[in-house]
Amino acid sequence: MLLNRRFPFWDIERTFDEMNRVFDALGAPLGLRSMPRGAFPAINLYDHEDELVLTAEVPGVQAKDLELSVVDNSVTLSGKREEPAEDNARYYRRERPTGTFTRTITLSEKVDRDKVKAEYRDGVLTVHLPKLESAKPKAIQIQSA
Repeated sequence: MLLNRRFPFWDIERTFDEMNRVFDALGAPLGLRSMPRGAFPAINLYDHEDELVLTAEVPGVQAKDLELSVVDNSVTLSGKREEPAEDNARYYRRERPTGTFTRTITLSEKVDRDKVKAEYRDGVLTVHLPKLESAKPKAIQIQSA
């Protein structure tokens, strides 16, 4: 009772957690939060005039261990983050995921797959996805009579 008076949003947070658990069980890609807890890598996708730009934080992953594909209106990033060889290590806390991963992001615009460019620097993958001409906004000249 005292806990609920001090933290008025306690019940809301529990409700969000429960709803996310249900969404996860149903296989939905996103629950009520912008990114599922524990999703790796963290991804941002934004519109930058004539292109969409995707950034993914993949620290500890070598560029050779990353794969990127664009199919229709989605981008899939997959790869593998090797587990460090620590003999006789006893973990007290382990939060950095290791092993294989895959993230698929649905794009809001159609992109030109032949012109996609990706660069990897300092643990951040940046992908430039140029929009197709048909997806770009077109200014229409208005004539008056």
